[in-house]
Amino acid sequence: MADRVYPAAKPTPPPPMANGGGGPAAPKPQMYQRPIYRPQGQAKSRRGRSCRCSFCCCFCWALLVVVLLALVAAAAGGAFYVLYRPQRPSFTVSSVRLSTFNLSSSTTAPVLTDSIQLTVTAKNPNKKLVYFYDDFSFSAATAANAVPLGDATVPGFAHDAGNTTVFTATITAAGVTVDPSGAGSDLKMSGAFSVAIDADTRAGVKVGSLKTKKMGIQVHCEGIKVTPPSPPPPAPKKVKGKNGTALAPAPALDNDETTATVSTAAHSCKVRVRVKIWKWTF
Repeated sequence: MADRVYPAAKPTPPPPMANGGGGPAAPKPQMYQRPIYRPQGQAKSRRGRSCRCSFCCCFCWALLVVVLLALVAAAAGGAFYVLYRPQRPSFTVSSVRLSTFNLSSSTTAPVLTDSIQLTVTAKNPNKKLVYFYDDFSFSAATAANAVPLGDATVPGFAHDAGNTTVFTATITAAGVTVDPSGAGSDLKMSGAFSVAIDADTRAGVKVGSLKTKKMGIQVHCEGIKVTPPSPPPPAPKKVKGKNGTALAPAPALDNDETTATVSTAAHSCKVRVRVKIWKWTF
């Protein structure tokens, strides 16, 4: 058998010498100090919170101011209504007459010439409010397909409280080319057909010495029937007497007075307030 080899024992270190002996001092054990945690985002979070709080406060104050203004406006409007009882003016077409009507027989581009005479009655039912109008722009069209029948302009006027004003307008079209499809079905040379009449203007209100800003209004009248005038009667023939002398013919009657049919049925109109926002009008 082989002999076992045992490793040599480690030498025993010499004992440490005291400081007085002049040898090196033994190192002292060092204490481990844990680093202090210092969060970095506290200042930023505080600034963000303060900004959010300021925004919320401003929003709440602005909302409160808007609510207070709305309450004040509602109270003022209620007081104005109780004191003055405002009502819209009323417009009525009391008579309408189609004095001239001529439509060419072209199937591609018919030409229309007409004249519509109408009488309008305007009433102000208020006792303390005065209306003042700009010029009225009248237009007429057929009720079915909105074939244009002409336009007219009437000067504006001041409408005193409790007053009734009657004015006339003549809507004309001279040589206007119309749509053949709509003209063929709407415009009739004989028999009545329905038309719609619109009048656009701007109106303001005067209360004592206070005047409001003018706003757009539209007077819309529908259900009006007009009848084209009948053809004029033939010219009277000359008649000779017994002795051969020519007798004077009977005087010709005015075509406008004898052939045009006047509609005297009153047609109430609707008054609409037109509000314009940028490019759109409602």
